[in-house]
Amino acid sequence: MELPERDGDGYLVDMGAWTPEIGRAMADADGVELDDAKWEQVLNARRYFEDFSVVPPIRKFAKHIGVDQKEMFKQWNCGPMKPITKYGGLPKPTGCV
Repeated sequence: MELPERDGDGYLVDMGAWTPEIGRAMADADGVELDDAKWEQVLNARRYFEDFSVVPPIRKFAKHIGVDQKEMFKQWNCGPMKPITKYGGLPKPTGCV
């Protein structure tokens, strides 16, 4: 699959180009395995963005989906909001990620 244009951080230049297949292909191209739990977080972030038009900070997002934020850090091995938003085709998070 040919991926749409991405910026220097790997985020889609055009958010409208995102599809679930593209999100998974982006993760695969980056060498990131999206298991069911991670993929559900990606989809929850998209729903949150659709409802509130903002990418939430990790603390708020973890509470929103009922997942311990420390567990999310362990799952992703990094600040989870960056890959969650990247593979969800969302804008780059700001602040605490």
